[in-house]
Amino acid sequence: MHGSQLPTTLTGPPLTAVGVAVIRARESERDDRLYADPYAARFVAAAQQAYLAPDAPEGAAETWATVLRLAAMMYESRTVGVRLVDDALTQAADAGRTQIVLIGAGLDTHAFRLTWPGSVHLFEVDLPQLFAFKEPTLRDAVATCERHVIEADLSDSDWAESLVTNGFDPTIPTHWVDHALMTLPRAAARAGVEAITRLSAPGSRYEFPTMGSQSFNTTLKSVDGAADLYRGTSNVDRGLGDDARHWIESLGWSTSFTSFAELAARYPRKVGSDAGSGTVTATRLETL
Repeated sequence: MHGSQLPTTLTGPPLTAVGVAVIRARESERDDRLYADPYAARFVAAAQQAYLAPDAPEGAAETWATVLRLAAMMYESRTVGVRLVDDALTQAADAGRTQIVLIGAGLDTHAFRLTWPGSVHLFEVDLPQLFAFKEPTLRDAVATCERHVIEADLSDSDWAESLVTNGFDPTIPTHWVDHALMTLPRAAARAGVEAITRLSAPGSRYEFPTMGSQSFNTTLKSVDGAADLYRGTSNVDRGLGDDARHWIESLGWSTSFTSFAELAARYPRKVGSDAGSGTVTATRLETL
């Protein structure tokens, strides 16, 4: 694993990062690929080696097999989702929001594989365990922007302070992409958005995905063994709640919603989507 430390006992949302790396590696091999991630295959090879090692924890091999099954089931929608985030990030930078924060950065490599329109400061926030695996795997990669790694548990409010002490400037507009707060208990998720609000200058954008009809839980039930990996992460009392947009607006943001079907229509892939799935975009208003 070239010095990487993969937490083979990882379960729940953090394990999703490994599955999405599998998806990115598969997409990158296609002639008609929507994006190219030359580093994804490294993560997949290192993960497979760790999960199938003779001294891996009991059940690790089955966990790896389940990750592969889940990645195959979610491939079509998630691979389009990767491209959507790629485009949103470069468009944000082009619009002048050159300070970008990825909440739940996972194993994606935007800082290395995207061509940025000018100078960008990209902050990646995620668990120390993930970075312990990610950083050695990328040790010879050259970032195409100013990259800042923030090791933090998002259920602890200290992550916001770590941003500021690591170069984040709360006086300029920021582009926030959130892949993680929606997986936290309601109180922790809302505390995270309140922290984002405090750190957001007028004109900042905050984007987070929504899922309709409990679609992720439906997918988990359809993949053998997947529900066990996400045990204890029920949607009940997790995320920002059904009134998320109204609540965020009460904090001083305006919001809009774009369905996943509408977003995906930009690309030559056919993906199904229910009406509730999409992206909420919040824009920080001028403070009085």
